[in-house]
Amino acid sequence: MKKVIALLAINVLLLCGHTVMAQNNVSQDSTQIITNATDSQTVVTASEDSAISAVGLPETTDSGEVLPEEKGGFHNILKTKFIEGTAGFMSLVALALVLGLAFCIERIIYLTLSEINAKKFMEDIDAKIAAGDIDGAKDICRNTRGPVASICYQGLLRITESIENIERSIVSYGSVQAANLERGCSWITLFISIAPSLGFLGTVIGMVMAFDQIRMAGDISATIVASGMKVALITTIFGIIVALVLQLFYNYIISKIEHLTSQMEESSIAVLDMIMKFKLTHNEDDIRQK
Repeated sequence: MKKVIALLAINVLLLCGHTVMAQNNVSQDSTQIITNATDSQTVVTASEDSAISAVGLPETTDSGEVLPEEKGGFHNILKTKFIEGTAGFMSLVALALVLGLAFCIERIIYLTLSEINAKKFMEDIDAKIAAGDIDGAKDICRNTRGPVASICYQGLLRITESIENIERSIVSYGSVQAANLERGCSWITLFISIAPSLGFLGTVIGMVMAFDQIRMAGDISATIVASGMKVALITTIFGIIVALVLQLFYNYIISKIEHLTSQMEESSIAVLDMIMKFKLTHNEDDIRQK
């Protein structure tokens, strides 16, 4: 009887030991599962962050706020390309643009101030000459800006001379005024020619630099060739853009010069006709007194 009870006690103790070991194993397995799950969540989170970064979605802080993105405007893009094209030649191209625009602006202001209502002006001059008020016509010319008024004034100053001398004086003074209108245009054409030339020079030097890099590397690499070609072509692009901008301004200036020149020619013919009529209706003594 005592032996049976002892065997039953031993069996109970062994059963309890197996139960405790099984519980410990279950706990360890559960901990391992939780750890694996946590690691998997971390991997998934990292993958999501990588996907967000790859797609380009806005980043967020721990509190959920969206971080502001840096925006690159036209000014930043232009500055970046300017630096990539090497500052040496790009500075020369920029200098050609600035100087060319300075001459263009000066010519546009001068030509704009030289324009007047030629039709109204000639009507006023005609009314004064027809009334015999030569001094009044001269005052109108002196108080009016532009080459048209200057040509008419030169004709009225020599009203006492022969019509041939008056015509010769008007033609000569018209040539002087036309030269004043075209003053500075040669500099604009110079910068129009210089800008692309500087760009092409930068292209040639960039090609030489690319070949030097290939020689130093000892191998023809697409990366080396592309970097040298990029620098070369950027200078060419900027040079052509500068030339196009200056060419547009130059054509506008030429159109204004042609308009003023046509006004000068029409006004010179009209003032000669007015003086001729005045001479036919007045004798020489009256003309000299006026």
